Amino acid sequence: MKWFKRLLIAFFSLGLLGIGAIIAAYFYVLPDLPDVTTLKTVKLQTPLRIYSSDGKLISQFGEKRRIPLKLEEIPKPLLQAFIATEDARFYEHRGIDPIGILRAASVMLTTGQKKQGASTITMQVARNFFLTRDKTIIRKVKEIFISIHIEQLLTKDEILELYVNRIYLGQRAYGVGAAAQVYYGKEVSELTLPEMAVIAGLPKAPSTLNPITSKTRAMARRNVVLMRMNEVGYINNAEYQAAVASPITAKYHGAVIDLYAPYISEMARDYLVAKLGEEEAYTGGYDIYTTVDSKLQLDAQKALRNNVYSYDERHGYRGRVKELWTKTALEPEEITAKLKQTGAFQGMFPAAVLSVNEQTATVMNAKGETIELPWDGIKWARKFITNKRQGKAPKLASDVLKPGEQIWIRNNGNFWQLSQVPLVASALVSLDPHDGAIRNLVGGFSFYTSQYNRVTQAKRQLGSNIKPFIYSAALEKGYTLATLINNAPINKPDTRQGTAWRPKNSPDVYGGPTRLRVGLAQSINVMSVRAMRYAGLDATIAELVKFGFDPADLPRNESIALGSPSVTPLQVVTAFSVFANGGYLVEPYFIERVETANGDIVEQANPTLACKPAVTEQPVTNDDPFAAMANELQASTTTVESLPVIDEAHQCGDENSRYAPQIISEQTAFLITEALKSVIWGGGDWSKGTGWNGTAWRAARVVKRRDIAGKTGTTNESRDTWFSGFNPKLATTVWVGFDDHSQELGRTSWNANGAKDQISLAEAGAKTAGPGWNEFMKDALAGTPEVPTSVPEGIVSARIDLATGKLTRKTDYTSKFEYFIAGTEPTEYVTEQEDNSDIFIDEPEDDLFQ
Repeated sequence: MKWFKRLLIAFFSLGLLGIGAIIAAYFYVLPDLPDVTTLKTVKLQTPLRIYSSDGKLISQFGEKRRIPLKLEEIPKPLLQAFIATEDARFYEHRGIDPIGILRAASVMLTTGQKKQGASTITMQVARNFFLTRDKTIIRKVKEIFISIHIEQLLTKDEILELYVNRIYLGQRAYGVGAAAQVYYGKEVSELTLPEMAVIAGLPKAPSTLNPITSKTRAMARRNVVLMRMNEVGYINNAEYQAAVASPITAKYHGAVIDLYAPYISEMARDYLVAKLGEEEAYTGGYDIYTTVDSKLQLDAQKALRNNVYSYDERHGYRGRVKELWTKTALEPEEITAKLKQTGAFQGMFPAAVLSVNEQTATVMNAKGETIELPWDGIKWARKFITNKRQGKAPKLASDVLKPGEQIWIRNNGNFWQLSQVPLVASALVSLDPHDGAIRNLVGGFSFYTSQYNRVTQAKRQLGSNIKPFIYSAALEKGYTLATLINNAPINKPDTRQGTAWRPKNSPDVYGGPTRLRVGLAQSINVMSVRAMRYAGLDATIAELVKFGFDPADLPRNESIALGSPSVTPLQVVTAFSVFANGGYLVEPYFIERVETANGDIVEQANPTLACKPAVTEQPVTNDDPFAAMANELQASTTTVESLPVIDEAHQCGDENSRYAPQIISEQTAFLITEALKSVIWGGGDWSKGTGWNGTAWRAARVVKRRDIAGKTGTTNESRDTWFSGFNPKLATTVWVGFDDHSQELGRTSWNANGAKDQISLAEAGAKTAGPGWNEFMKDALAGTPEVPTSVPEGIVSARIDLATGKLTRKTDYTSKFEYFIAGTEPTEYVTEQEDNSDIFIDEPEDDLFQ
């Protein structure tokens, strides 16, 4: 019995030593143990996501992909797969599993290999949140004590929820929600049993067991998971046999981008990073909802792309990308291998020319498909010489293409055609004139080749897009749409220029005294200068500042009347919105709201509204003898009639709203809009020979709506071209030019009458930027009702003589009704002598107008 007593004493002593060692270890690591109560409020690192206003995902930023889920959102078989594989006694132990430890030790002693882990799910949570993956005894001791604390603080379901959302599962996917998307492009609720088993098998070794890069290992691990599920009773034999017979179907799925809008998403990213810092912005799980409408954004991208292609093709073909072979053609496999080295680009695809016929060519794309290019897709390719010169029009396909060449092709919607990467730049942006919301923004032809956002960053000379603001200043000084301004050469130079600055019309023709409406509609330069002189240089600059232009960008000389200031497209569309909304300068904004991962709104836009505050009940405060009684009644539950603030037709918002300043009167905004409609629709009576075009008559033919107004713009030597316009619901600006300001947009030429006469036209606002605006507005406004003209109070109409702008009693083609601000309408009637004068009619080619 002595040996038995000694054995008991030995075991007791060892037990005491063990307990003492545990206590000592606890106190040794206690100072380094983290506060596990932080798990109660843990914020899982999730990426920043950018959305359109209608909920389309635009972009995602952040190294870690994670989609946090509630436990009840995760299928039960998936949870069971993790438990069966990682910790079968999870719901029975208290953080550490002595039985699991003994089993793992026994396996190791008998086999000499570590085939079974002893870490519980709780211990993995402890390690993932608080510890490194260093394999040291001290780290393991800390892991054990942290696990015990976690079990004391959280329920089993809370621990499991943290685990399935935190665990790394390869391919930058953290948690089961992200893993389901990355490997299968599915929500977790859509996963099959074999797919769940693949994901549940990943925590052991996410890289080596990856089902994308290591299918054989992933299948073996998946089958182990299914076997464990069968052993513990989570699935039956039939389910097990069916699942292990399934193939591995995983493949990489990137973030599911619904709408590619990189320029606006970059603006949103910059905004949040500047506000919160990179770490918080990229991991805080914020969702930014922009003001961009997905349909309008797609319309804008298509219109800009098509317009840039059109410009580029007008100026000629710059030749092949490279030569793939010269004499002996490559095998199809060799061709496709070479083509795959070049990715698709803005709707263009690399292709190899296989053969060239008389007026067709056969090409092969990177998929090995053969495509025939028709003559309509080739004949545009005159040789590029300079931006001002192009070669002769090709007569045969062999004049353009040769077998063995690598080229670009694109489908223009009707057929495949030869293409090339454009060199010209462009920008397009639209605002809601009512509150300044940016509805679409395209900062360039390709974000891939240039991240430079021309909408917000490119300051370019405005050209004749400035003229509506010049005439606005003149109207506020007393001019009317019927005022005659002398359309004659200016002989008195502006001495502020330093040289004798004598502006000329384009084309260099002059028609004498001309009504203001016609001068703006036909963009007559000398009339704009004279209108600016009438208003005064200081008053004109003050007017431009009111419209939001930076005083530092406004030169103090008369060149301002023709658009010498350099401004951004966003500034321009904001200024044009003033005419669209009745005179209010709204603040453009692009972020509607910012939400946390759980849907809490942390920031909500409060835009400026283009209207007056809504009528509110106001106490009577005058000296009326009944004032005291009225105030007393108003303070009680009895309702009394309140004093109206303004006309109810122009009220909006509530007590929390912000209101845009009204910088010009509603009447001035209306008159400028009417003149800008003439830019598109012209005037006069064509059947009587008095009809005339505005510079943007093509917009009338394309958009086919009477509620649109706009203005072309071209700078000296055609370096910048603009078109800005609007209807009451949407204002849009398009700019086209080169990023290198020294480059001119040039001229295009072609042969008329066979090959005898060569016609050459300069690029200009109507020809270069206008088509992009026309196509966009046609698509953007399609299906929306035309907004009828609403004449504001304080506007009257009177019949005027077209030649003199004076009142007339005639009702024939020599007269028309014109709008006036009440009190400014003419009072003098045209005399008989004046009535016989010639009516000024000018029918220029709009392409030559600024």
